Amino acid sequence: MFLAVMGLMTFTAQYASAQDGDSLATADSSEMVAVEPAAEAPVEEAPAEAPMHQEIKRLFIEGGAGFMATIIACLVFGLAVAIERIIYLNLASTNTDKLLKKVEDALNNGGVEAAKDVCRNTRGPVASIFYQGLLRYDKGVEEVEKSITSYGSVQMGQLEGGLSWVTLFIAIAPMLGFMGTVIGMIQAFDEIQRAGDISPTLVAGGMKVALITTVGGLIVAIILQILYNYLIAKVDGIVLSMEDASISLVDMIVKYQNK
Repeated sequence: MFLAVMGLMTFTAQYASAQDGDSLATADSSEMVAVEPAAEAPVEEAPAEAPMHQEIKRLFIEGGAGFMATIIACLVFGLAVAIERIIYLNLASTNTDKLLKKVEDALNNGGVEAAKDVCRNTRGPVASIFYQGLLRYDKGVEEVEKSITSYGSVQMGQLEGGLSWVTLFIAIAPMLGFMGTVIGMIQAFDEIQRAGDISPTLVAGGMKVALITTVGGLIVAIILQILYNYLIAKVDGIVLSMEDASISLVDMIVKYQNK
C-alpha cells in the first residue's frame, strides 16, 4: 500500500511538471513565431496522432488533478488488494487428489501420526483442515466431522479476506466520477452566469471536464469488477475442493477404524 501511494504521488508530480514544461514550450514557440519574418504559407499537413501516454496525461490534467487523483488512488489500492488476494489464493490451491493419496498411504502404513505429518508438511487450507480432523481422531468420527466443519468455516473466511475492500473501491470509483461530473457542471453554469450569455465554448468545455471524471471512474470500476469476479470464482473453486476432500477424509477415517 505504501509503495502504491508513493507511485501515485510520483505519477501526479510528473504530470504537473510535464504540464509546466508544455506551457513553457508553447510560450517559447509563440515568441519565436513573433520574431521570425513572414514566409511562404506552409503546406497544411494532417495532425499526427499523439501517443497513448500523452493522451492519458492530457485527459488527467483536463479532468482535474483532485478528482482524477482520487480515482487513480482507488485503482491503485484496489489493484494492490486484488493482486495480494490472487497470490494468496494461488498459493492456497492444492492438488486434493494427490494429497488424499498421500494421507491414505500414510494412514495405512504409519497410522494417524504419519498422516498428521503429511498434513503438517503440506501448505494450503485443505491440509490444515485434514490436520484438525486427524487431531480429534481419538474422539470419534462425529468429532472429526465437527472439527472439519468448524475449521472449514475459518479457512473460508481467510480465503475471502480483503474482498470487501475490492468491492468498496468498485463502489467508490464511479461515485467519485459522478461527483466530479456534478461539480464540473456547476462550474460550467457559473462560467455561463458570469459571462451573461450561453457560449458553446463554455458549455462544451465544462461538460468535457465533467465527463472525463465519469469515464475515469467507470473504467476503474470495470477493471476492479473483472478482478473481483475472478477472485470469487477462485474462492468458490477452492471451497468446493475443500468440501469434497473433507468428505473423502471422513470416509477414509471410517474405513481405517473398521480394519
